[in-house]
Amino acid sequence: MKTAKGNVFKYGANVDTDVIIPARLLNITDPAELGSHCMEDIDPDFVNKVQSGDIIVATKNFGCGSSREHAPIAIKAAGVSVVIAETFARIFYRNAINIGLPIIECPDAANGIEAGDLVEVDFNTGIIKNLTKGLSFQGQAFPPFMQRIINAGGLVNYVNESII
Repeated sequence: MKTAKGNVFKYGANVDTDVIIPARLLNITDPAELGSHCMEDIDPDFVNKVQSGDIIVATKNFGCGSSREHAPIAIKAAGVSVVIAETFARIFYRNAINIGLPIIECPDAANGIEAGDLVEVDFNTGIIKNLTKGLSFQGQAFPPFMQRIINAGGLVNYVNESII
């Protein structure tokens, strides 16, 4: 796996799937179009500011709410390279891995990183560096099997590659 490096968009606790991608847009199947609406109900300017590789940081229970895969798909399609949070809703966590969106739980990083900070994440070690503040945090590294799923771009791609 690789590293990610980008500017941070910071959110609080209980960011639910309805604000990540509103229910009124669930009939959209094109990932790029979903990405163009990412976070619009909590941060209307997000899609105008986010750059490929940027990072979302949040506090507790990120991705709570419905079990829709649309939420991590929208985040990934918007160009976000990784989501860091104190905790994730379990179904969001699994959906993110299933579609190949890296996510890392690290309470210290979630509380020690602010909006606009430049952050680098090493997925092999779980080390999160706040380059703006000169701080490092130890997040949970992905086990090798999860790294293979994420590197393949998600579970479906991983399975397809495995049987060929």
